[in-house]
This record gives sequence, C-alpha cells and structure tokens, in this order.
Amino acid sequence: MKIKQFAENFHLTTDTVRYYEKEGLLHPQKQDNGYRVYDAACEQTMKFIIVLRQLGFTLQEIKHLLTLEQKPISTACNEETVQLFSVKIAQIEQQLRFYQHALQSLQLTKTLMADGQYEKNQEKIASLMEGMYQNLLEGRGL
Repeated sequence: MKIKQFAENFHLTTDTVRYYEKEGLLHPQKQDNGYRVYDAACEQTMKFIIVLRQLGFTLQEIKHLLTLEQKPISTACNEETVQLFSVKIAQIEQQLRFYQHALQSLQLTKTLMADGQYEKNQEKIASLMEGMYQNLLEGRGL
C-alpha cells in the first residue's frame, strides 16, 4: 500500500511515517516511479513501534531492538535484548507505583473536597499534592 493509506491505517500522519523511515525504523520498497510501497513487514514493524512507544521506549531504543532483530540469533543479542527489557520493566514499575499512589491521593482529595469541604481540608489536600511531588523527586515516578 502507499504511504497515505499506510499512515491512515495506523492513525499517523504521512510526516510521521516518513520520519520513521528517515530514522531507519521502516524500510518500504520503492517503485521505479519513486512511490513507497508498505508491505506486511512494514505493518508488523509499525505495530511493534506503536506498542513500544506506548510502553515508553524511545525511538533510539526501538531502532536498537530492530537492529538486533536483523542480526543472526545469538546469545549476545539475546542478552542485550533482555537487558534493555529489564531496564524498561524497572522504569514501568516505577511509573506504576507513582500512578497507584497518585490515584489513591486523588481519590482522597476528591473525598476531602466533596460537599464543599475544600476550605476545611485545604492543608490535607496540599499535603497530598506535596507527597506526590516528593515521589517524583525521589525517582518513584516519571
């Protein structure tokens, strides 16, 4: 398929698709007339990119994983991939802890504000927000 249809299928702009190609993430076939043709392999790669981006992988990390995938299967490639995934898992776990704490704090804040009780509970609410901020500073968050 051509770039416009490919981009639409993934809810992306054609500029984004071109950028991914420029960065070496996508490798469409080029026809004699210069048009790019995106095949099933490009679709699989784009799904991979979208999922990993949603998980917080950078484009450089994704490019590195795609490069490793092109190499022959080896213990070194496997260990490198496992290491990269281990780092990302730790980051996601930190984010989860932050969001769990933030969700509890926001739910409590909502309860403290219910029925016009903001003024009465203003200090408690400020303390909850301070706690979330401190979690960010201590590396438990984003």
